[in-house]
Amino acid sequence: MVKGSDVLLILVAILFPPAAAAFITGCSCDLLINICLTILGYLPGHLHAFWLIYKKMKAEERYGQGGYAYTGNGHYEPIYTTQQPVNYGATA
Repeated sequence: MVKGSDVLLILVAILFPPAAAAFITGCSCDLLINICLTILGYLPGHLHAFWLIYKKMKAEERYGQGGYAYTGNGHYEPIYTTQQPVNYGATA
């Protein structure tokens, strides 16, 4: 589901793709990649920024609002994990 923040990110990506990449990833390797792609051609920078926005939207759907952390290269991991207690062979 598209939220207002996603629409704003898309508008920023249309105007200046590295800014959208910076909002999503912070100062990371993806920002440098997006800057280089934008210098090489405006369309590759757009495609990379839209891909980052898409991956962020998928993480929001999977982990919930704010329940994920960006780990780099378009991957997200949950902030919280629910682990089952280990019984080590004991029967409950």
